[in-house]
Amino acid sequence: MAAEIGDQHQDFQMKSILTDNLNSKIGVLTRREAEARILSPVIDALAESFGHDPVMAVVQETIIKIARQQGADLYKLMGNNSLDDFSETLQFWTRDKALEIDLIEKSEEVLSFNVTRCRYAELYDSLGIRDIGTTFSCTRDFALIEGFNPKVSLTRTQTIMEGAPFCDFRYRLDK
Repeated sequence: MAAEIGDQHQDFQMKSILTDNLNSKIGVLTRREAEARILSPVIDALAESFGHDPVMAVVQETIIKIARQQGADLYKLMGNNSLDDFSETLQFWTRDKALEIDLIEKSEEVLSFNVTRCRYAELYDSLGIRDIGTTFSCTRDFALIEGFNPKVSLTRTQTIMEGAPFCDFRYRLDK
């Protein structure tokens, strides 16, 4: 019975992800705020009962799975999975000036930029949950590109969310 319920939940979750067009309707920043306002108190309650670290491990694993699927869905939406196509998807994360980006390099094999302002970090600060902002937002980046194109690697050594002056995104097509 429990396995059957789990399977039904997973089927519902996958159908939900595949038909998800909320980012284009409200923008990612607004979406992250709604998610954080719901998830944060749920996470706090679960952490009281089961411990902070095990709960956060499950939350992070779930967010990574969702991001990987969203990357695959972006590939389907774009019709191709080149770095040029991926750079076009940045519009979803920068909508409403959610991110300010300085482009460093854009070619067939490289997409490099720095995020110099991150309203996602500002949002989590304002909600008093910056400590889990990395899990809610930054953790997604690696899984998203993996789902979009597994031949593209991301290197990032710092984030604004973790206190750095900028986030350094370096995407490279592995040949």
